[in-house]
Amino acid sequence: MVKLVTTFKYALLSLLYLCAHNMLHVMAQSTKGGSTRFYDFKVQLLEVNKLCNTRNIVTINQKYPGPVVYAQEDDRVIVKLTNESPYNATIHWHGVRQILSCWSDGPSYITQCPIQPGQSFKYDFTLAGQKGTLFWHAHFSWLRATVYGALIVYPKTGVPYPFKQPYEEHIVILGEYWQQDLVQLERTVMASGTAAPIADAYTINGHPGPKYNCSANDVYKIDVLPGKTYMLRLIGALLNMESFFSIANHKLTIVEADGEYTKPFTTDQVMLGPGQTLNVLVTADQPIGRYSMAMGPYMSAQHVAFQNITSIAYFQYLGATQNSVVLPASLLPRFNDNLAVKTVMDGLKSLETGNVPKEIDTNLFFTIGMNVNKCGSRTPKQNCLGVNGGVMAASMNNNSFIRPDTPILQAYYDHTNGHFTEDFPETPLKFYDFVNGAPNSPPNNTGSTHGTRTKVLEYGSRVQLILQDTGTVTTENHPIHLHGYSFYVVGYGSGNYNPQTASFNLVDPPYMNTIGVPVGGWAAIRFIADNPGVWIMHCHLELHFDWGLSVAFIVKNGQGPTETLPHPPPDMPRC
Repeated sequence: MVKLVTTFKYALLSLLYLCAHNMLHVMAQSTKGGSTRFYDFKVQLLEVNKLCNTRNIVTINQKYPGPVVYAQEDDRVIVKLTNESPYNATIHWHGVRQILSCWSDGPSYITQCPIQPGQSFKYDFTLAGQKGTLFWHAHFSWLRATVYGALIVYPKTGVPYPFKQPYEEHIVILGEYWQQDLVQLERTVMASGTAAPIADAYTINGHPGPKYNCSANDVYKIDVLPGKTYMLRLIGALLNMESFFSIANHKLTIVEADGEYTKPFTTDQVMLGPGQTLNVLVTADQPIGRYSMAMGPYMSAQHVAFQNITSIAYFQYLGATQNSVVLPASLLPRFNDNLAVKTVMDGLKSLETGNVPKEIDTNLFFTIGMNVNKCGSRTPKQNCLGVNGGVMAASMNNNSFIRPDTPILQAYYDHTNGHFTEDFPETPLKFYDFVNGAPNSPPNNTGSTHGTRTKVLEYGSRVQLILQDTGTVTTENHPIHLHGYSFYVVGYGSGNYNPQTASFNLVDPPYMNTIGVPVGGWAAIRFIADNPGVWIMHCHLELHFDWGLSVAFIVKNGQGPTETLPHPPPDMPRC
């Protein structure tokens, strides 16, 4: 009887979530025992009034943030995307491993052509063995500044969380907001050769909060009961910044990172880069009142402008009045507090143990960092506004990645030559003091090569990849995201990676899809290349991605249909 009641409770909870958001859901049993959930996404303009101005933004279904996709572990999800906007569009399902569904991964010109205005495409994937907080976002131009939403994957019916069931769950999405047209802004920035202007505001669930002009009532709020514990599903949907988050006078206990359970770790604040998610438990154990939830900047690079006004939301106890004094957020760390970031990373340990690859077949070493290329324009005052009159770039192993005009996945599948090469180097062309001895006198000796270079991996190979930050131009924390995979973060540290002294955790390292490579340091990740297709790995700071801080992995087919990339779907968009 207890099992029956538990099963009914979880089924009812799932149904209530689905109905509450008015989403189109049709559930049907699949051969694997999961359900099939259908969603209808329309790319549409929405008029919003923020920061004393009214303008149109690109959204899904005229919602900002966009609609929540709810599912359970092993469910199949089919999302029909119809583009009713004037811009091209794609959607990336961030953190979804896309087992044998590379065609639905979403990055433009990597796995698909953009969906043009008036066109439709069905994304079709299965959440095999996955649960937790993920999210979706646009993967064309800078549309993901407003085109994003949560993807919540519950455990299978009757399977509890590995911690006490929270009283309520709330999605908290951290973002950035610009007054400009984002597609035009990207074009302008790329044509100028320099950095982007700072965001006009940070947002919490689309709300800037009371510190910004005309935003006294544009504030997100969570109503809480004294003594109850709440789970906040934190999502880093920022575009070009990383952000600290805290709640005044309250502790945050991390229980999940990037959709994978962790051993509980309690802290005063967390840092999320773009693409990172954290589930935290918060107990309403303070006197009745209104407490600030705050997000503020983390900027580890040197001499880079950023928005320094904090976004505020309210964690409000039942019994507090609208006129209650707002208790200010615990002092957020200083904008460049690298120790605060390291402290949280040190505390992340996977709940499961024993799955880390111990033997390695493929050893890779990639440097990451910024570059300044020499000006080659006839109009340098318009096109060469980077450091010392150069053009800004970013690179891995000193190669700035160029996205082709034909998707790499299609060219690879069709065996079409001329769209990419398979010569991305496994290691830097030369080794030196990457952090302290880099030639940081731009534009001399700080330029990068460029090309659509890929790295081919054999199916089933056990891969170790060292990601090394460099001081070329400036050191910086880079949130590196790998599509199609999660990976074990087996080690990280400051300075140059040294295999003789590096300390690895091969027992319970966190299993993530986005890792912040420490400023002036390194991170070591391991994964098994068991998902055939083309998978981009890139810095999730959108400007760095545009500048070329990425590489595409080609994972070859294995044996038989369960290890082979399937045919493309019939409605695949055309370029």
